[in-house]
Amino acid sequence: MAFDVVRSSIAGLTLSLAAFGGAAQAADLPSRKGASLTPIPPSITWIDAAISIKGVTDYNFRGISQTDRKPAIQGGVELQFYDNLFYVGVWGSNVDLATNPPAEIDFTAGIRPKFGPVSFDFGVVQYYYPSEKRFVDSLGVIWTPRNTDFTEVVGKVSYNWDDKVVVGANVFHAWDWLGTGADGTYASATAKYNLPFVEGLSVSGEFGRYWLGTTNANIAFPVPIRLPDYNYWNVGVSYTYKNLTADVRYHDTNLSKTECFTLTSDPRGINRGNAGGGFTSNWCNPTVVGTLSFDITASSIGIFAPAK
Repeated sequence: MAFDVVRSSIAGLTLSLAAFGGAAQAADLPSRKGASLTPIPPSITWIDAAISIKGVTDYNFRGISQTDRKPAIQGGVELQFYDNLFYVGVWGSNVDLATNPPAEIDFTAGIRPKFGPVSFDFGVVQYYYPSEKRFVDSLGVIWTPRNTDFTEVVGKVSYNWDDKVVVGANVFHAWDWLGTGADGTYASATAKYNLPFVEGLSVSGEFGRYWLGTTNANIAFPVPIRLPDYNYWNVGVSYTYKNLTADVRYHDTNLSKTECFTLTSDPRGINRGNAGGGFTSNWCNPTVVGTLSFDITASSIGIFAPAK
């Protein structure tokens, strides 16, 4: 009987020690909540490719139609290096201009540094119009340069406020605008607001001014011509679903039809002028442009995987 009591006491003491030891071990385990995690270094995409395909009802460039108010198909590829810090690209569109090139092809290169919500873009754009030729009317008058290729340097800055509002400022400068010998500086302010009630829906706009200089005296311009400065603005609404974006936008300028002709040498305006109707152009008139675009990056489909 006494032996049984002693045995029961020893067993109880053993269970108590086991329970205490288990509790002590549990207390020694690191807390999931308070555990210190080793920081994971951010992944870096050393190289990527951004591809864009776009259809527009009118290729409108800073308020002036480049397709005689007809639709255009556009597309481009941009190679991006080190998380899009450096880039080079090529972009093209069909056009309908006085010098009759089959297309406009733009070559771009630059750098895009970012500091928190502030982004910069410093680069260069080369505008190339293949197989173009001077426009000579039925009276033998030369209206355009032989070559309208030109180069622009670019500076942009934007501020992204909580992915709701993005505001920006841009400056473009060319020292031989459209091969005329005149310099051209375009500066604009932009704003975009992502509407809160529908994901992917936004409104945006731009207001800019183009300062243009005086042409060189040459075979196309026997007397130097002071090109008109003008204001340009647009406002529109966009909706993005995955890789597709639909955009409807109003474009306008303060150019008169005569000033528009001075900048474009619109062949229809030349015909009207030779017939006594005045040298004018409708390419700068108010217009609404619809756009449908598809954009994708190679990294998003696993072609270029980020490096750890």
